[in-house]
Amino acid sequence: MTLSAAASAQAPAAPADMQAAQDGDIVVTGIRGSLQRNLDVKRNAIGVVDAISSEDIGKFPDSNVAASLQRLPGVSIQRSGARGEPTGITVRGFGGDFNTTLFDGRRISTATGSRSVDFSTVGSDFIGGLSVYKTPDVSLSSSSIGATVNVQFAKPFDRPGFRLAASGSGSLQDKAGRVVPAGGILFSDTFADDTFGILADAMYTRHDTQSNRVYVAGWIAQNFAGCQLAGSSDPGCAAPGALATANKNTVGWFPQQYGAYQNNVKDERIDGRLALQWQPSDKLLVTIDDNFSRQKITNDNYGYGVWFNQANLRNVQLDKNGAVTDFKQPGVSQTDFNAANGYIVNQTNLTGLNVKWDVSDNFKIEGDASFAKSWLNPNGKGGTANGDVGYGYDLMNPNFGLKVSGDSRNTLPELHNYGVGGNPTLWAPTDTLGSHVSGRSRDVNTDVVKQARLSAQWKQDDFTIKFGGDYIDDHYKLTPYGFGTSNFSQAYAGYGPYGQTKVAGVKIPASLIGGSISLDNFIPGYVGASPPNVLQYNAWDYLHYLEGLGNPQATNIPGFAYGGVPTFKGAFDLSVNPASIRNIHEKTWGLFVRANFDTEIASMPFHFNAGVREEHTDLVSSGFSRLPVSMRVNPGDPTLMTVTLSDPIPISTPNSYAFLLPSIDMKLELTDKLHLRFDASRTLTRASLSVLNPVLTVPTGPRTGSLSATGGNPLLKPYLADNFDVAAEWYYKPNSYLSVNFFLKNVSNFVVGGTTRQTIATPAGTPVVDPTTGQPAVFTVTQQVNGPEATVRGVEIAVQHVFGDSGFGVTANATLVDTNKPYDKSNRTTTGFAVTGLASSANFVGFFDKYGFEARVALNYRGEYLLQFGQPQASGTLFGSEPIFVNRSLQLDVSTSYEITPQFTVFAEGLNLNNETYSTHGRFDNQLLEVFRYGRRFTAGVRFRF
Repeated sequence: MTLSAAASAQAPAAPADMQAAQDGDIVVTGIRGSLQRNLDVKRNAIGVVDAISSEDIGKFPDSNVAASLQRLPGVSIQRSGARGEPTGITVRGFGGDFNTTLFDGRRISTATGSRSVDFSTVGSDFIGGLSVYKTPDVSLSSSSIGATVNVQFAKPFDRPGFRLAASGSGSLQDKAGRVVPAGGILFSDTFADDTFGILADAMYTRHDTQSNRVYVAGWIAQNFAGCQLAGSSDPGCAAPGALATANKNTVGWFPQQYGAYQNNVKDERIDGRLALQWQPSDKLLVTIDDNFSRQKITNDNYGYGVWFNQANLRNVQLDKNGAVTDFKQPGVSQTDFNAANGYIVNQTNLTGLNVKWDVSDNFKIEGDASFAKSWLNPNGKGGTANGDVGYGYDLMNPNFGLKVSGDSRNTLPELHNYGVGGNPTLWAPTDTLGSHVSGRSRDVNTDVVKQARLSAQWKQDDFTIKFGGDYIDDHYKLTPYGFGTSNFSQAYAGYGPYGQTKVAGVKIPASLIGGSISLDNFIPGYVGASPPNVLQYNAWDYLHYLEGLGNPQATNIPGFAYGGVPTFKGAFDLSVNPASIRNIHEKTWGLFVRANFDTEIASMPFHFNAGVREEHTDLVSSGFSRLPVSMRVNPGDPTLMTVTLSDPIPISTPNSYAFLLPSIDMKLELTDKLHLRFDASRTLTRASLSVLNPVLTVPTGPRTGSLSATGGNPLLKPYLADNFDVAAEWYYKPNSYLSVNFFLKNVSNFVVGGTTRQTIATPAGTPVVDPTTGQPAVFTVTQQVNGPEATVRGVEIAVQHVFGDSGFGVTANATLVDTNKPYDKSNRTTTGFAVTGLASSANFVGFFDKYGFEARVALNYRGEYLLQFGQPQASGTLFGSEPIFVNRSLQLDVSTSYEITPQFTVFAEGLNLNNETYSTHGRFDNQLLEVFRYGRRFTAGVRFRF
């Protein structure tokens, strides 16, 4: 990248890491060159913009885009626990859909149902740079309360002439135990006196990860009877059915399900890009490009799980907050061993055409059009099989239970009196296993985004005006394949083989079990003993074994759930629940105008930018409603219910809205080195596509005592935010600066999960009856609604310093945030609200760049934050959706490279060298929800450029 004339005028004599280009310009390479370009973008922007540029062609600072972004002030990453990969970002406390990611100014499609981009699907090797707009550019987008991230890909005219870059590497995750490859190549050249250019690149990346997870699937708030509590002399629990009429007046949170698993992931990604440019004159530039990405993620998952029902708990101990710390579940206990095997495919293609025409020295026109399509499991490829085997009930010890003795940051819950008859050596006996639930699933999603933009710009002297409009057509479809409404998952449900237990499935032959996985030191750094192991078997083989037993309707199969699943005829065929189909079509028109003025105030340069954007959105959300007709208890598993649903009823709901989004940016240069900024704007964020469905969904196989239903809301209004920034920036020496930025966001129309406890009517208009009580069934119904307002405020402090010509330097930043709506743990209403995602964060990078040697050490910290409301399996809770908090984390990464020749560089990096874990908890610190150990990753390779 060539320095601008203005930047060159401020730069000192070229150090050793600057190279002379053929045209006589100075090209800065390496870490310091990249940081100087980042600084120039920040300094010259009128709004609040941070940037990351490639250190050279084919050399982006990190192997993942999100990992690079977290080095910026106010930006922190969200990880996939099972893979440890950075998949998303949070900016100033706003994550996911609050941030818009653009490819060369275009919105990318995503088939996940969210509006955010999974950054693990974005290859970073040949990216030219990233720009993060924390204040909006109305000509680009105003649809992000957090930030707009623009990913800039390389073009042939960026650096005319022949360019070639290639890389190859191998990476090793410390527990996966094998080295896997990655490699890529980029070719760029210009022809015909630099009037035509072509750039093509391709990249293959593979990451293998073995992660360990311990989890509690939901902490449920319920009222306990006195006879359930430890030390109670109340006999109210003794007689059968007595607990139903007992006085329950002690509130407590108990773990719904507890377990652990090991996940083995193979993540393969192919990226490809082609860009063609034609410049017949200095006034006309035509660019056509195509970007392709295909990611295949294969999972092999082995673990165990135990289920607890509140009514069956005895000898319950509670701490001062009401969290259960110990209990027994006599008589109705069980142990499941789980396997899940399969893969998913994410595929995206974006094709675009861009035309820039300099009509005159003052007037310019730009047109852009693109078509993007994303697939989840294209052509029906992909899918997962799930299998549960186990034992329970009369095979268990009556003192079987769980003890919680410490904080979620360092302590695991402990099972006690486990194993057949309470014998821990019979924890996983292959001769006592019976079939339990089975599953198959495959979501087939598409998201098509068509967009067009036309803009014009007039510039004369110190005044610039830009105006235009754009159109985005987004069409999202979801078709989830599974067992639909057939309840085939419960066909062989039981807890132990037929003949050995009163709640039986079929006997599982020992030959299906391929081995076991030790749980010893399963989560390093955590105390708390685990059971000895989990069984390892293939879920597909398990399903095929059950299918091999034949048609239970034609021949008697002891252990089959007769009376529970009468439609099962021996094959686990996939079907679709029509109520789960989503079809959402959204069209948005935008008009914008932006004016820039450059003048002086008391001989100090003053830059003023004012803009406004009008956006109008039309939405149609379609689906099929299915209401409950009847409910019954599964005879093979009393913990499961079977719900019969009505025939599909088509539903289509329209919605439309329009908003005016103004923006003002001001920058005053007190001196050449000291700048002051003020910015004010209004931005919006639309609700996730996945919550805009019009259907109330009732599960067909809920757990007894845990009835739930969920519904979307296509009438949701977008979040609105009024944003204010005040900043001071001191560029005290070349490649060094100090900045302080205060920000405030007043956000309204928060989308929250409104939770109610209610009955649901059948098509006849009468409430469906719960067979366990004989009364109308009470469901916990969660539906998204627009909620209250909140204010988020904070300060970003950033410093970048290069120690002369020593080669050493540092970049560091810290972001402190808070809100007037924090989470109140003592609030027991079902309408509790708090801002999610807010956490203070800090990043430190120390580097050395000289003599062809580069080294970078990075520390990234993020404090505890509220992730979301709604825990898995926590549908029967008293106080609405229970929270999920992410514990604080600190990760250490190191990277280094050495330039053997100007063309060849060797490099290495180590990620998560301190072996940090990812962990979450519920309302209270000792309510562990999950902890992942995703290990360290080491990479070494070579780069070539010409």
